[in-house]
Amino acid sequence: MNNVMTAAVLTRFGGPDVLELHRDWPRPKPRPHQVVVKVTAAAVNNTDIWTRQGAYGLPGDPSAQAGWLGSFDFPRIQGGDIAGVVTEVGPDVSRELVGRRVLVDPALYGSEDLNSSPVGYLGSEADGGFAQYVAVDASHAHDVQDSPLSDDQLACLPVAFGTAIGMLERAQVRAGETVLVTGASGGVGLALVQLAAARGARVLAITSGSKGEVVLANGAAQVFNRDSADLPARIAAAAPDGLDAVADIVGGPGVSAMMPLLRDNGRWVIAGAVAGPVIEFDLRRLYLHNVQLIGSSMHTRVHFRRLVELARTGQVTPLVSSIFALDEIAEAQAEFSARRHIGKIVLRPH
Repeated sequence: MNNVMTAAVLTRFGGPDVLELHRDWPRPKPRPHQVVVKVTAAAVNNTDIWTRQGAYGLPGDPSAQAGWLGSFDFPRIQGGDIAGVVTEVGPDVSRELVGRRVLVDPALYGSEDLNSSPVGYLGSEADGGFAQYVAVDASHAHDVQDSPLSDDQLACLPVAFGTAIGMLERAQVRAGETVLVTGASGGVGLALVQLAAARGARVLAITSGSKGEVVLANGAAQVFNRDSADLPARIAAAAPDGLDAVADIVGGPGVSAMMPLLRDNGRWVIAGAVAGPVIEFDLRRLYLHNVQLIGSSMHTRVHFRRLVELARTGQVTPLVSSIFALDEIAEAQAEFSARRHIGKIVLRPH
């Protein structure tokens, strides 16, 4: 068996040039409780770009170069979105998994509690899927052998749909509620639209004008152009009784502008800050109206298992925007950063 593989390796914080393609990188071996997965598809995420740039900041120093947990170990193979086939198992893992198509939970949990939150993730605190092979905990390799989704579609699920289902679960979004989704044409945004609509919620979505039709086709009841001068007024007219929840991946000044649109006891759940991480808003909008502001990072084991069931039955249909070879990772990230795409950008390591 070949002991090397091709991998895109992050060597330091910086631009695309800090990603080095190695064709002789050591191939992982399964430790106890682990399996090795041959990666057939791996998708690109915001976290890959921000981690490469060291854009997460530090407490008290938002501009400092750091990973999402602060310190970061190099070299690192990024990539939290992984679909593939199990090729090897550790000494204490059933060989029945060998040859099975799997979807990998990218979270590293802080305890065995099924509802524990992630304390790390593949591609950040451990090597991920921007390589031909990856070693993962056997319990994180979920069998999706019979899913009607393609490997490219499956690779769209873990981070984007995992983040989205975590947001909706933590905000307790239910059928019949009116939910506003920001950044609705990106990976997480489109996942939020699909998943919230599947729950029976009425979805209002903010996106750019050119992408509105796709967002509507994925389950939104109404779409608003993010560049509209009177955006809060338009949303208020569409939800005269107030919003039950906002699922926000944008942050920035929109938080203070649209917080008053929430009804009493409404929930604002946030899992991103592409429009700006440092904001100012009126705290009275929170406490006078019993509004909940909820931070949501990724998902729990329970959330991910629910997502796997949706994948197995084909109840979600991730949209693949484009596909690149692994040696085109810089081009894939450039396309991602241009934000002209709708859905997910996928890398194929083989």
